Amino acid sequence: MMGEHVEGEVFRVVEVTVQQPGTVASFVRMIWGAVTSLRRFFARTDHQYTKFNSLGEWHSHPSFRLEPSDRDSATMWGIVEDPEVGANFAVLLIVRLQDGSLEGQAFVYLPGKTTQPAVLVMEGPT
Repeated sequence: MMGEHVEGEVFRVVEVTVQQPGTVASFVRMIWGAVTSLRRFFARTDHQYTKFNSLGEWHSHPSFRLEPSDRDSATMWGIVEDPEVGANFAVLLIVRLQDGSLEGQAFVYLPGKTTQPAVLVMEGPT
């Protein structure tokens, strides 16, 4: 999930990657596909890393609550605690279709195994 830093603590998701579907209860991220997408994104945004960068991960919970699983949280903390990644934070966005409408919840993961809910504002087409 790639985004734009709008101001302060406000970020806009501008692009997401979609990979092979998983099972009803699990998904394995294909890292090389994500790296290729990130390189293309950075090229399109003139490598302005402080304005445009990876925000984190997203996936759907089509049949489950919009809350991170223990595996979700471990993955996200692994990202923010990896010195080679260099992330100050990572966002996990979980979505699902419910009665024909898109629902979502976002969570911010910080070093030190801290997490907090994020305010998610869904915009319509522009």
